[in-house]
Amino acid sequence: MNAIDALIQRGGPRVAEHAPLGPRTTYRVGGSARLLVTLSSREDLRELGDLMRATGLESVAIGNGSNLLVQDGEHDVLAVHVDGEFTTLAWRDDDGVMVEAGAGLDLPIAARRLASEGVVGFEWAVGVPGTVGGAVAMNAGGHGSDMAASLEQTTLWHDGEVVTWTKDELALGYRTSALRDGDLVLSASLRLRRGDADEAKERVRDIVRWRREHQPGGANGGSVFTNPPGEHAARLIEEAGCKGLRVGSAQVSEKHANFIQADPEGRANDVYALLETVRDRVADRCGVTLVTEHRFVGFGVTP
Repeated sequence: MNAIDALIQRGGPRVAEHAPLGPRTTYRVGGSARLLVTLSSREDLRELGDLMRATGLESVAIGNGSNLLVQDGEHDVLAVHVDGEFTTLAWRDDDGVMVEAGAGLDLPIAARRLASEGVVGFEWAVGVPGTVGGAVAMNAGGHGSDMAASLEQTTLWHDGEVVTWTKDELALGYRTSALRDGDLVLSASLRLRRGDADEAKERVRDIVRWRREHQPGGANGGSVFTNPPGEHAARLIEEAGCKGLRVGSAQVSEKHANFIQADPEGRANDVYALLETVRDRVADRCGVTLVTEHRFVGFGVTP
């Protein structure tokens, strides 16, 4: 029995074959993975981890898919999703407030719960539709803060072992970290502080209002490109005449030019083609090569 069949047999309902990934992304378009493994506990990881590695399939962590684009068709990858005990949130008063958050926990849920308890410094995360694990991997941020501002350490599955890395080891930068393809974040430790719960909840409400007023709804993956030093990607995209530009079933948002919206039942390939078109036009007209925040499955790019 090969490793894939062994994983399917041992994993039972925790392993799905030919699993659609596109619907798991916020673009709501795209293809599928050869295997999808759902881990709900450390015991699941201990039981299945060696077999997952033995398959030889490239591993892709799937949280809320809020910055992920999956090429149409099926891909020979092993997608990994965490839930269950990996969605917990706990805190204790210790030189401020020490918060332990599971990698599968939604950032907006964490931000609201902490604010309501008077634990402040994480309100910015209410506007990021991802999970704690994805936020660690890309040092997510917004509204004047990011994960690096409070992250102390993270526990992850790395090269087949559960290890803990400090913030220094993570080498967090602007939407980057030292995490490699195949690394799976399990939890994060954040150092926050006590504050006024009412003020924190109002800050959360302000961020939600701002995002509704300034960013589009619908099926999109959030900001497509990082902001170049001293610039805003959206301004450059507008200057290059790309606001509202359409390729097939994908369109640059009329509300915010650094967002691409996918039509219902559209194609991920159209989103990617539009992204590349925008990048080329900005490079030609503005002399700036934009760098995407997105992660990709397919498109000739390593996950």
